[in-house]
Amino acid sequence: MSFTGARSKPSSAAGEAARRVRKSPPRPRRRSFLFAASKAFILICLWGVILGGGVLAYFALTLPDPEKPLPARWKPSIAILAANGTKIATTGDLYGRPLSLGEMSRTLPQAVIATEDRRFYSNFGLDPLGILRAALADLFAGRIVEGGSTITQQLAKILFLSPQRNLARKIREALLALWLDWHFSKNQILEIYLNRVYLGDGAYGIDAAAHRYFGKSAKDLSLYESALIAGLLKAPARYNPFRNRALSAARTRQVLANMVSASFISAAEARAAERAGAGLVKGARRQRGARYFADWVADQIPGFIGPADQDLTVTTTLDPRMQREAESAIASILARFGAKDGVSEGALLALSPDGAIRAMIGGADYDKSQFNRATEAERPPGSAFKPFVYLAGLESGLSPGDDFFDQPIRIGNWSPRDYTRRYLGRVTMAQGLEQSINTVSVEVAEKAGLGHVIALARRLGIDSRLPLHPSIALGADAVNLLELTSAYAPFANGGKGVVPYGITEIRDGKGRILFRRQGSSLGRVIARPYLAPMNAMLGAVLTEGTGKRARLPVPAAGKTGTSEKYRDAWFIGYTADLVAGVWFGNDNDAPMKGVVGGSLPAAAWRRFMVAASRGLPVLPLPGGAPSATPEPSAAARPAGGLLGGFLRLFGAAAPPLPAPGR
Repeated sequence: MSFTGARSKPSSAAGEAARRVRKSPPRPRRRSFLFAASKAFILICLWGVILGGGVLAYFALTLPDPEKPLPARWKPSIAILAANGTKIATTGDLYGRPLSLGEMSRTLPQAVIATEDRRFYSNFGLDPLGILRAALADLFAGRIVEGGSTITQQLAKILFLSPQRNLARKIREALLALWLDWHFSKNQILEIYLNRVYLGDGAYGIDAAAHRYFGKSAKDLSLYESALIAGLLKAPARYNPFRNRALSAARTRQVLANMVSASFISAAEARAAERAGAGLVKGARRQRGARYFADWVADQIPGFIGPADQDLTVTTTLDPRMQREAESAIASILARFGAKDGVSEGALLALSPDGAIRAMIGGADYDKSQFNRATEAERPPGSAFKPFVYLAGLESGLSPGDDFFDQPIRIGNWSPRDYTRRYLGRVTMAQGLEQSINTVSVEVAEKAGLGHVIALARRLGIDSRLPLHPSIALGADAVNLLELTSAYAPFANGGKGVVPYGITEIRDGKGRILFRRQGSSLGRVIARPYLAPMNAMLGAVLTEGTGKRARLPVPAAGKTGTSEKYRDAWFIGYTADLVAGVWFGNDNDAPMKGVVGGSLPAAAWRRFMVAASRGLPVLPLPGGAPSATPEPSAAARPAGGLLGGFLRLFGAAAPPLPAPGR
């Protein structure tokens, strides 16, 4: 019997089937999820296309006008010549003559394509494979090690964009590369690129680079030279052969290997080119020796003609032979004694007695440091300042034979001591300078007057600050090598003050003279009666005193100098033809290991002067004074106070003098 609305109990089989149906996942829901995911992906792609198109449209609309490329950022080229007309250096920007591909050395475009864009002739301005390869290389390295830009992209950057590195510039670069590839042939693109690309050392274009690095046109480049220039494209400063010979050579070998891989040359040709070109970079490296002088000259040009807004040729006073001898003298001393004696830097300056600079060494290695220690470094000269003290003494009425007494002295809270830390008793004024006795120099300065000493130093050419303190008698205040050496020139030229100079003539690009030096002098700064005794006393420094290691086979004079704790060592000396100064020390002011003016500086000075003076006539020093210590004057006035008078009264003789070395 059945009742309406009553549930019938399903069979056990039917119930199990129902339970299975309820537990199994509903198929319509799976289809719904996949459909939704697909729909979302399509929408994202559509929005990506829309946004990407908008971004591209924005950058396309904001591209620079391809019809108006950026003007070249140009600095005037300044060729700096030695006195004999040979080129020392070139500063500023150099643009060579635009060359067609047919005029260039055949190997140069090949080297560039093999290294920078091997698929240049087959890509469309962009190289997706190159971009992917570069991205993977950068990803694995964790830094940027490879670029994916094509030659066309690089040209777009050169012509239209700033050097700023960001995503926006890369997008514009890619769009402009497509425009260039559409409007120009591949040969035209390559030709423009090679004539505009920067290749280091101020050279723009391959012809300028060929002249800068090898002194020839890009028409005449050898295979090795082409590879070297192509190697500069990656990093012109890093691979510059003037700055890093080893890196440049390694990069050139890589370019040659790239050319072999691209089937432009054979492996045998690459090996032959490497052997033939090994000496080229070495030769280029040697041209850097006079760069300290070239930089100093370039800084002075605006003072003669105003701001340089055109190409210039500057003729200087530099003597290439003397410059080489100066380089050799400093380098040999540092190589032999630098590590042992704790010396890392040296400088040398040589000038003719009229002030013309003949050689300048501003440091041990220009490539490592462009700081010019001959013109910019200010250091205490020590006893090398004493000639000005003694000249002031002569002007005040003292004479070389006057007696002084080497004994402990105190001026206020200051008490000078001698280098040997022992006292010698009675000595003459001449012996005080010859043996660089500090107490005698202080006494002479006190008798002459410190104001007189400072005024005399200024008169001879010392421009640095000189405070009114007794320590000035010992050269405790800093000067630079240029002013100190030039201040010795009046002793060599007969008493005339000089202004050191390096420029004799400046011409513009058309050969017109913009400046020509006329003979000039500061006039007489040393009266004639004082020249002979000063040259005699300073000559005795070389024959009998602290500068024996600087002694020359011709009449010469000079003075050693050592600052406190052996931080600076100097020797300044001269003949009738040449004045030269040498300094050794460390940039961090660290003390050297017992180096004094009479050791390494005197040895370097002698080596340079012997070589530099070769072939010059032997002339006496002004005043006709012999290079020997003068005998005490019969009219010598007593000096040295009561104790000195006591010793003279009882006939006390001067004790033996110490060995040289200060």
